[in-house]
Amino acid sequence: MTIKAVVWDVDDTIFDYAHADTTGMHAHLTAEGLIERYETAERALVLWKEVTERHWARFSAGGIEFEAQRRDRVREFLDAVMTDQEADAWFARYLGHYESAWTLFPDTVPTLDALAGEYRQAVLSNSALVVQERKLSVLGVRDRFEAVLCAAELGVSKPAPEAFLAVCAAMGLRPEEIAYVGDQPEIDARGARDAGLLGIWLDRNSASQEGPSGVHRITRLAELPALLRSDTRFGAPSTFG
Repeated sequence: MTIKAVVWDVDDTIFDYAHADTTGMHAHLTAEGLIERYETAERALVLWKEVTERHWARFSAGGIEFEAQRRDRVREFLDAVMTDQEADAWFARYLGHYESAWTLFPDTVPTLDALAGEYRQAVLSNSALVVQERKLSVLGVRDRFEAVLCAAELGVSKPAPEAFLAVCAAMGLRPEEIAYVGDQPEIDARGARDAGLLGIWLDRNSASQEGPSGVHRITRLAELPALLRSDTRFGAPSTFG
């Protein structure tokens, strides 16, 4: 069946999250006088990412609210007892540095432009709507997407099929009419495949690991338009290019 729509992940797919997070946290720790506490900025950033992944997993499993996981990330990272207000204030200061480093990948807008006349486009993210709506608006691409769906509001996150099926319902399309593009081979590509969508793994780092079977692998967004038009979902290899 012909692909009619492309649904996007945001962070580290169209938005350079890793750069913004690294740059923002380094600036924040410097401003807070915390670099020496962690010996180096690099070690602090490793810890911050570990803490983030741990508490995000709790949120994804439905065990904690979105705002609460942010506060617990701050408390664990600082190893401090803090009120909600204190944790929120610390995180808000970090956000200021993080947002100043926001940027799209260079291939994002050209690819959105290349697809715009032929495919409908939307977003499905394991985040919160208030976060991604603001990010996409600040970056100047919110109007490219007819819908933005996020885990915090859906009550379910990728790779659960229900998350992918929610965006299908929002667009009024069958799963097989939608391609999903994301940077995570399991959460994004395999999750989309299992829900009946065309799963596409954007492997910007050209990882040596094998991707899941039954999904397509690209290393840059410039490959995407030709892949979609080739309609090679069935009986095709899991890589393209």
